[in-house]
Amino acid sequence: MPVISAPQEFNVDDLYVDLQWISGRPLYLKCEGFNFAGSIKLKAAAEMIAMAERSGELHPGDMLVESSSGNMGVAISLLASSKGYRFTCVTDSRCTLGARRLMEALGTEVHVITEPHPQEGLLGARIQHVQRLVADRAGHVWLNQYFNPGNWLAHFQTTGPEVLKSFPELDVMFVGAGTTGTLMGTARYLRQAKPSVRIVAIDSVGSVTFGTPPGPRSIPGLGTGVRPQILDESYVDDVVHVAETDTLRVCRSLADRGFLFGGSTGTVVSGALHWLDERGGGDGLTAVAIAPDLGDRYLDTIYNDQWVEEIYGTGVLDAGPHGHAPEHPGAPSLLSRGTP
Repeated sequence: MPVISAPQEFNVDDLYVDLQWISGRPLYLKCEGFNFAGSIKLKAAAEMIAMAERSGELHPGDMLVESSSGNMGVAISLLASSKGYRFTCVTDSRCTLGARRLMEALGTEVHVITEPHPQEGLLGARIQHVQRLVADRAGHVWLNQYFNPGNWLAHFQTTGPEVLKSFPELDVMFVGAGTTGTLMGTARYLRQAKPSVRIVAIDSVGSVTFGTPPGPRSIPGLGTGVRPQILDESYVDDVVHVAETDTLRVCRSLADRGFLFGGSTGTVVSGALHWLDERGGGDGLTAVAIAPDLGDRYLDTIYNDQWVEEIYGTGVLDAGPHGHAPEHPGAPSLLSRGTP
């Protein structure tokens, strides 16, 4: 019987969903949303704060400051409340109402950015706002998840080993790319522990992370308007870009079977299905994808028909769960970075 004294002490790290019913071949989804922060971001938030404490940069009563589209902000809010720090989260208009209210319930001051940076979009504007908040202010500490090595180190120490322990025969690993902390930590560990594993990054159409043109994005989580500094593409074999409409369809298909996941998870599963379909011979592969969060914070967006129609138009959910027909310009795109 687990007994804890702080919320960050609990996390389910060995729960997988068999998605063969949607993929037609073995695909296992590692569920990371079963902790008090509700997402995989709790791992990275805990490591970044611990590093700041060990280095002497962070002191009792200090003000933590971070830019987040939602889940990282919730994770830091939980830790700040538990440890006695103050926290200001800088987010933007895409942050779900559920995430914002949860942060505020935990005592966080939330700043919502509505005007994008001319070149770097809402993320660029958020980062500029953070920089202004911490400039020349003693006791204000910016964790900077886009640069902080603790972001990926947390997954090097936990997520990567957890997957390989459960699936020692692992062939391909699908990881979503937001700040790229989960991607880099998991990939670095697997490259060291089992170099034969193929690392497939899943990104959103409109994200600039892997050098593709910027575009509008309405679902928070994966994708960036500013390339993360911790990204090292040498650890990535393939990149799949997923249109948000495909994210919606996969999320709804999973919900039809009782699995309510968040937008990042829908994107990762859509990209994994596309990669496996492209490979054709993936039946003999052991494939694992990471589900960063659950869907309860997306009830007003992804799971709200009115919101979907306002953003993407009517009929967008009528197609199948795997995405558009190949000729559709929004279909997932696959960028290979090595030999199959």
